[in-house]
Amino acid sequence: MPISPTFAPSQPWHSPADPARRRTLQRAAWSAAAVAVPALVQASWAQGAQRLQPTPRQTEGPFYPVALPADSDADLLRNGSLRHYAEGQPVWVEGRVTDTQGAPLAGGVVEIWQCDAAGHYHHPGDGGRAAEAFQGFGRVTLGHDGRYRFRTIRPAPYSGRTPHIHFKVRLAQRELLTTQMYVTGDPGNARDFLWSRLSEADRAALTVPFTASSDGPRAEFALVVQT
Repeated sequence: MPISPTFAPSQPWHSPADPARRRTLQRAAWSAAAVAVPALVQASWAQGAQRLQPTPRQTEGPFYPVALPADSDADLLRNGSLRHYAEGQPVWVEGRVTDTQGAPLAGGVVEIWQCDAAGHYHHPGDGGRAAEAFQGFGRVTLGHDGRYRFRTIRPAPYSGRTPHIHFKVRLAQRELLTTQMYVTGDPGNARDFLWSRLSEADRAALTVPFTASSDGPRAEFALVVQT
């Protein structure tokens, strides 16, 4: 009868039932879990934190330009070669446009339009009574950081409406958002038929203060769009 060769392992073998061996395996498992679980939680939190609520939509209103003006740059205080518009309070309106993941909307376009200090628009429906020196409409193309900046006047009230600035965001041929920006603390807000219907969360998203800066009052108005 053949005799089986003897197996001689190079390292001593331990039974899983060996207490020392079992404790070593347990410590290794606990160490791995201690590293993996926080990493998974942190990754999950980061992913959730990036999801932003889209900016509430609002009506376009009746005074969007019938045809875009020849001068439609970011400075609404000068209309073409006309003199500088001197009515109202000059301000900066600026912000960042992102998608719901927090990524900047590079290449997108932001448009704004508003009435002049006397409450008139450059629009046939308003009799075309806006001051000629006030551009009334502006548009900018967003860079890699998604930021925009306009030079304009602090929004003024007109019949039936609290002060506001209209905003529109486009990407290529798509219109992603139309909304309005309101001013924190303005006494006309509560009487405005659009602002008064907003939820508390939507009011917070659309209502911003003007704060002092080195080059004049400014409002920071962030926009979040669904792409």
